[in-house]
Amino acid sequence: MAKGRRKHLMISAVAERFEIHPQTLRLYEREGLLRPTRSAGNTRLYDEESLERLETILALTRDMGVNLAGVEVVLGLREQLEQLRRRVRELEKTLHEEGEESLRVRRNFALVRIKGGPLVKP
Repeated sequence: MAKGRRKHLMISAVAERFEIHPQTLRLYEREGLLRPTRSAGNTRLYDEESLERLETILALTRDMGVNLAGVEVVLGLREQLEQLRRRVRELEKTLHEEGEESLRVRRNFALVRIKGGPLVKP
């Protein structure tokens, strides 16, 4: 496999790996829970991200008894949480950068009070 290319599995391999019927995967796609890519011949292809999402779906449905509507809500909340985490990281980076810039400005343009006189630049 060429460097930088992602490994994809066809629906039959995914169904076998997770011990589910291919129709279940098609149902999850119809419900919008999975979004496999398609080959030029329109074959469903599942990448690592899709497989991780499928693992979450199966854990929710099999282990926790969550119905598909609940799965949709949980997955939506997880996506929102990840977006918020990314936004917080961006804001932290911006604050850090602005803090460093502010420190540089203060060092370059600091005012010193002369005893009894006005503020002057050193």
